[in-house]
Amino acid sequence: MSKRRVVVTGIGIVSPIGNDRPSFWNGIVEARSGAGPITLFDATQFKTHFAAEVKDFKPEARIDRRQLRTLERVSQFACAAAKEAVEDAGLAIGADESPRRFGVITGSGIGGLQEIEDNCQVMLERGPGRISPYMIPKMMVNAASGNIAIAHGFQGPNLATVSACASSQHALGMALDLVARSICDVVLAGGTEAAVTRLGIGGFNALKALSTRNDSPQTASRPFTKSRDGFVLGEGAAIFVFESEERARARGARVYCQVLGFGMTDDASHITAPLPSGAMAAAAMRGAIEDAGVNAADIEYVNAHGTSTPLNDVMETRAIREVFGAHADRLMVSSTKSQVGHLLGASGAVELAAVALGLHHEIVPPTINYDEPDPECDLDYVPNQPRERRIRLALSNSFGFGGHNACLCVGRYEA
Repeated sequence: MSKRRVVVTGIGIVSPIGNDRPSFWNGIVEARSGAGPITLFDATQFKTHFAAEVKDFKPEARIDRRQLRTLERVSQFACAAAKEAVEDAGLAIGADESPRRFGVITGSGIGGLQEIEDNCQVMLERGPGRISPYMIPKMMVNAASGNIAIAHGFQGPNLATVSACASSQHALGMALDLVARSICDVVLAGGTEAAVTRLGIGGFNALKALSTRNDSPQTASRPFTKSRDGFVLGEGAAIFVFESEERARARGARVYCQVLGFGMTDDASHITAPLPSGAMAAAAMRGAIEDAGVNAADIEYVNAHGTSTPLNDVMETRAIREVFGAHADRLMVSSTKSQVGHLLGASGAVELAAVALGLHHEIVPPTINYDEPDPECDLDYVPNQPRERRIRLALSNSFGFGGHNACLCVGRYEA
């Protein structure tokens, strides 16, 4: 049975550089950083005092107040982004369509961490009888996908993927499969994260994973540079409408891009450190290219995982060179994390938004804060400013603790 073509017809975003699609894209093309001092709690006792927070977020503008009281911040981001995506796509369940043909898949690495922290404090100070009855339904990783389905009446496949920083990339890959194989006609897919909390910052500080460039937060995320010292923790969400091309064309929908292929592997090596050779990350990229039915030499741009950590950036550069050989020198490679920070489980989704909008607007997102090349990272990282370019095929990489590697291949839409 032949697979159906899958297209993106709607995008919704809540991010550190903009709380909707237009403002996010403006932030990308303006090469802005979303990093700054932490305002969600007093971070003075932590080694890292800054993060890429979502700013001026007003969930009541997009979410029903009755539903809002049952949503943790992580689900608020997802539900707000989903509403924007649905509106952007002009999406509705037709009179002759079954809600069971509409699915939801979201990814998150952690879920409702603030809710866990708050109720743990309540239990310690006031006893277990004062734990909120909303704690469990608010902290669940699948709370986002469940609440999106409730808000829009989608009764098809509904689940959450959890694979650390590859979580939303796995959600997107599963959504591609559901639509391509005609199990669903539409899937709302993406990721969300809200881990800028005491435990979130403290835990990653304990791992020595975060930048401690406290004197210059906006320049702290510096993927592929020699002076990088760790990632900047971010938060937010991105949700997409994945739709069969046939349905999209029938209703005259605007299409951002095609979703062509997906690849995934695991390092099976170390729970937090990537496999130094990048062999399994390379295998995930090859898998996406093969699934898309295209040639590696036809890929023009790679949106890198690009965390700004010493180990990842070298590994990913090696993986790209292994996949593309001499063609690697002709590739454009950039890291959106330089602008929005590392959104953990939501990173793949927010980065796909940058790729999809870049394909649509013919602009390649930059790697900002690129001022001192690392000899071991020797590709064209689109330094500091976006680049006008009509791209036909691109990859988007996500790698996560646990050795998870996931890659999506997308392309410019041609009817």
